[in-house]
Amino acid sequence: MPELSQETERGRSLLPFGTAEVTGPSMVPTLHHGDRLVVRYGGRVRPGDVVVLRHPFQQDLLVVKRAAERREGGWWVLGDNAWAGGDSTDYGTVPEELVLGTVRFRYRPWKKGQRSPLALLGWAFSAARPVLCDRSASRRLRAR
Repeated sequence: MPELSQETERGRSLLPFGTAEVTGPSMVPTLHHGDRLVVRYGGRVRPGDVVVLRHPFQQDLLVVKRAAERREGGWWVLGDNAWAGGDSTDYGTVPEELVLGTVRFRYRPWKKGQRSPLALLGWAFSAARPVLCDRSASRRLRAR
């Protein structure tokens, strides 16, 4: 993903919401590959929030993780899938300025092969939902 231009960064303050797409399994079972996210840029991050951030070593890469706790130097972020890796256990705390926003809503796109009424009903029931701050998950993640 290309790095955002300064114009885009300035425009973000005018539009506090944006979208992102999940790739990879690091947030399973909360988020799955292909899920679309509605992100609120800026604002306060609390432990347990799912956040979008720039990777500390490859800042043109955006990452979705759960903010487990605030530590000296920034946020300790972890994926909900402990076996996927690619979180603070690999790269340490993430500086506050690299955390771009919090995820507020998740929706799954319609799959092209779904044509039956039952498939449509199943998709409609599970396609969209809010992504809530999970305090119990943040306590569980800190124990790792």
